[in-house]
Amino acid sequence: MNQPYSDSERAAIYRVIAERRDMRHFIGGSVPPALLARLLAAAHQGPSVGLMQPWRFVRISDRALRGRIQALVEEERLRTAQAMGERSDQFMQLKVEGINDCAEVLVAALMDDRERHVFGRRTLPEMDLASVSCAIQNLWLAARAEGLGMGWVSLFDPQALAEVLGMPAGAKPVAVLCLGPVEQFYEAPMLELQGWAAGQPLEQMLYENQWGTSL
Repeated sequence: MNQPYSDSERAAIYRVIAERRDMRHFIGGSVPPALLARLLAAAHQGPSVGLMQPWRFVRISDRALRGRIQALVEEERLRTAQAMGERSDQFMQLKVEGINDCAEVLVAALMDDRERHVFGRRTLPEMDLASVSCAIQNLWLAARAEGLGMGWVSLFDPQALAEVLGMPAGAKPVAVLCLGPVEQFYEAPMLELQGWAAGQPLEQMLYENQWGTSL
């Protein structure tokens, strides 16, 4: 029961972690219902503080509604560019979403009435968001293992999107997820390939005993 996975099984787990990409380029297509159900089941198996399971997923099957969501993202993209200062033009050249191109759009949200969940949140109330993030990561890794791309879009006004989707007071959208077939996966994170940012090595982020004390 407590035996480690086989070498090939472990290699597959580390491979899918290393090859996960935040995708922006999709080629349409579709996601079979059974596969989508399997991916959402993987998300639902994510760890959850106090077993509160604060995630809610809204599948966007209406094309007109997709368009409204994409318009909200475009509005925020322009506002973000204005806040970028000298990097504004470079930012506007980045592709930040694939909402109109992907096979499926899902909105991941925090549920309403989260205040009643105190276990694990009394001093760290943001652990509800951490739990949703874990569910999204499960979905992301499962999608990559199935050969599907996924992109996390966070450029939107949460209140505006909540109103578009008829969410109750207290619920909050945290991600627009683009999911579907891609021509190929990026060899490295897209923002690195396009010169926007560079990933930092782990050793610069790993301390021992005290903040700033390297191992």
